[in-house]
Amino acid sequence: MTDNDQGSPRKLLPPTLWQVAKSVMAAAFGVQKKEVLERDFKYGKAGQFIVLGIVFTILFVFVVWGLVSLVIRLAGV
Repeated sequence: MTDNDQGSPRKLLPPTLWQVAKSVMAAAFGVQKKEVLERDFKYGKAGQFIVLGIVFTILFVFVVWGLVSLVIRLAGV
C-alpha cells in the first residue's frame, strides 16, 4: 500500500468511520484486501464493525424487500 507514486509506505492508522463502512460492505460480499483486513483487525474497534454490520444488514433487507415489492406491483401480482 503506498501513499503516493514515489512508493513510500503508508502508516497503518485506525480506520475512519467511512473505512469501517467500506470494510463492512466488502465483508458482506466476501472481497477484502489483505492490508485492509490487517488494519481492521489490528486497529479497528469491534463495536464499530458490529454496529455498522447490523445497520448494513437492515438496510440490505429493506432494499431487497422494496425491490421485490416493486417488481410484484409492476407485474400485477
